[in-house]
Amino acid sequence: MQNPIDEAARQLLIDKLSALEDYLNADVIVYYGEIFASVEVTIKQIVEDLQSEEPTNKKCYILLTTPGGSLNPVNRMVSILRHFYTEVNFIIPDYAYSAGTIFCMSGDNILMNYFSALGPVDPQVQNKDGKLVAALGYLDKINELLCKAKDNTISQAEFLILKDFDLAELRAYEQAKELAIDLIQKWLVKYKFKDWIKHSNGEIVTNEEKNIRAIEIAMNLSDNNKWKSHDRAINMQELEAMKLKITDYGLDRKLSSRIDTYNSVLVDYVNKYQPRIFVHTRRFL
Repeated sequence: MQNPIDEAARQLLIDKLSALEDYLNADVIVYYGEIFASVEVTIKQIVEDLQSEEPTNKKCYILLTTPGGSLNPVNRMVSILRHFYTEVNFIIPDYAYSAGTIFCMSGDNILMNYFSALGPVDPQVQNKDGKLVAALGYLDKINELLCKAKDNTISQAEFLILKDFDLAELRAYEQAKELAIDLIQKWLVKYKFKDWIKHSNGEIVTNEEKNIRAIEIAMNLSDNNKWKSHDRAINMQELEAMKLKITDYGLDRKLSSRIDTYNSVLVDYVNKYQPRIFVHTRRFL
């Protein structure tokens, strides 16, 4: 027999999501938690289920809260979403770090408020012990040791660390960084910048200018020396200073209220049941 309190919380989530979908006139997919390998299979099933309804929506919003994770499932989830939807937008009520930030770069629009945050692009890679580690931190440390070795200022302990480091593992970290930058550049140009037609002075925006802007944003977000921490919160103003356009959903009181009330119920639910991930649509909970 289902606990009536659990059923009440579940029904409240359903009601709040319905109110948000009605206001946005779009499918809303909620993703809360880490992004790990194989989660894309769940997203595929969920999106196919949503698209089984008639008429189908061609616009969706991803309400995303994540500490980050792996890039491969992000890449596959973007392919899934773009197969079914012509417009994909991201709502960040709290935070989306690392791989979550990269995921957001595939959106037509990114909706945040004063409290929301993205993070530095620091993709996680599985090391030889099977643990997910932040790639940029390792690369920065190895580069630091290489510079010390070149200047003959490296200690014996540091030399042993450098000597024993697995070159194949190091290459995996380098490839993760390269992939992150490539995906950001590709997705920004293809989706986020698709309606960037003219400059403020009326001149036509070229594809080369879009690519240059996208690379600048990608390099800025992946500058570990600037951000210092994997989970450094980058707010709306800092993102716009990089010339990344953000939609402030706080300016729309009705939308803001619907997002905040849903998210409040969501956080209470997640804190109680502690799932690794929580995914919610009108057809799946």
